[in-house]
Amino acid sequence: MFKSIHNFNIVIAFSLLILIGLIGISGYMIIEGFTLLEACYMTVITIATVGFKEVHELSDAGKIFTIFLIIISFGIFAYSLSIITSYFVEGRLNVLFKGNRKTGGIRKMKDHIIIVGFGRNGQQTAHDLLLLNKKVVVIEKSHELISVHQKEEVTFVEGDATEDEILELAGIQKAGALISTLPIDADNLYVVLTARSLNAGLQIISRASHESSDKKLKTAGASHVVMPEKVGGTFMASLVAKPDLAEFFHRLSIEGNEGVNLVEVVCSELPTEFQDRTIHDMSIRRLTGANIVGFRTPEGQYIINPGGDTVMVPNAKLFVLGTPDQIEKVKEIIMQGRKSA
Repeated sequence: MFKSIHNFNIVIAFSLLILIGLIGISGYMIIEGFTLLEACYMTVITIATVGFKEVHELSDAGKIFTIFLIIISFGIFAYSLSIITSYFVEGRLNVLFKGNRKTGGIRKMKDHIIIVGFGRNGQQTAHDLLLLNKKVVVIEKSHELISVHQKEEVTFVEGDATEDEILELAGIQKAGALISTLPIDADNLYVVLTARSLNAGLQIISRASHESSDKKLKTAGASHVVMPEKVGGTFMASLVAKPDLAEFFHRLSIEGNEGVNLVEVVCSELPTEFQDRTIHDMSIRRLTGANIVGFRTPEGQYIINPGGDTVMVPNAKLFVLGTPDQIEKVKEIIMQGRKSA
């Protein structure tokens, strides 16, 4: 099965043309003693079957070689010409070269996010991640869909995400997470299985359409499973039961409202002077103006609206509500060990 049928065909077409050209040039130079230019000329008029006059009268061996070259090159030349022409006509060649330039940079990426599928869910996911300044690589099978969105700020890899080679091309070994947004649960299951086999420590988030798929996806290696329809239904119900509360949280989305965001700050590199100190001792609220609305312990326990006596420990997470500037100040205090006044 071809990983990327369009790219595969154009590469094969060019490779075959080069191969048959080298055979023809080498044959005429060895058999007839032609110069390189003469051998190139004879090879081109023979492969193209244009019927121009030979450079010199051919020997019997040269005539036999020419017959052989015409026979093997006729089908190859017609096939290659049709493939290359279709790329020019459909605009694929330009897309291919752009894609190759972009995918060349994937090897330098680290902790990027791989999104499988660029439908409505995939596009929204990519949009939100870009707002968070994340590097995004999208794996998509549809060449037409990639062509439409080629100007997006994401890097596209055309192919099947269940294939090891495609995931490796997307930088699966150094990726920070993989999000599979395909509409069919079975496809997501194969993607999760393949991704997990290539990167045991990768965070994998998968979409699911049916509740019965939740357990299967997690067994296959998914870290989290999301059902878009269920999430959407819950939000719509909240708009009826608790409209103001639902609207409030909606406005605290990734894009924020009036510059206010709710983000998580990881304390993985907590300075020694802050370890075993309380939130009150660090004076985060007074120094930055930001509010700590949640705390996650290294063991995975969540504390909503933590008190000032909550002790800071390495690998904990703070959920901070504030403006971008306030949040940056919180990170400076935690990461750089700035003394609290």
